[in-house]
Amino acid sequence: MPAPVEIRLALPEDAHAIAALSREAIEHGLPWRWTPQRVRRSLRDRSTNVIVCHEQGALHGFAIMKYDDEEAHLLLLAVAAAQRHRHIGSGLMAWLDATTRAAGIAVIRVEARASNTQARSFYRHHGFRETGIVSGYYEDVEDAVRMRRDLRG
Repeated sequence: MPAPVEIRLALPEDAHAIAALSREAIEHGLPWRWTPQRVRRSLRDRSTNVIVCHEQGALHGFAIMKYDDEEAHLLLLAVAAAQRHRHIGSGLMAWLDATTRAAGIAVIRVEARASNTQARSFYRHHGFRETGIVSGYYEDVEDAVRMRRDLRG
């Protein structure tokens, strides 16, 4: 029987796989910002959670969320293309929701590429609403759609 899918806090040894999945799933066509070094810095940042979804040692998805006093900012969430439609993204989102609520934070915000209709639909399905467009957000290559979710409602 295969090992179940596991969602856990990321470890330093996950940094390369997280960076590679970010490059493939999020940063394609853009300068590579989320390098292994940057991921490791996020792992050390006490105001940031980096979580991963593993199954049999393979990384299927990850998320990086930064917290402040008033809101949480979902910096990245990605699921490997071959693993989509298995509710991995929803599992990651549920983990982040629980952590955000436990921290007493009521708002999560995120930006998605304007062209990434799949991501925007995912976030809407999870209660986010679109609040605006940020021109040139992605290295002046593409606009972002800013979204937010109020956890109080």
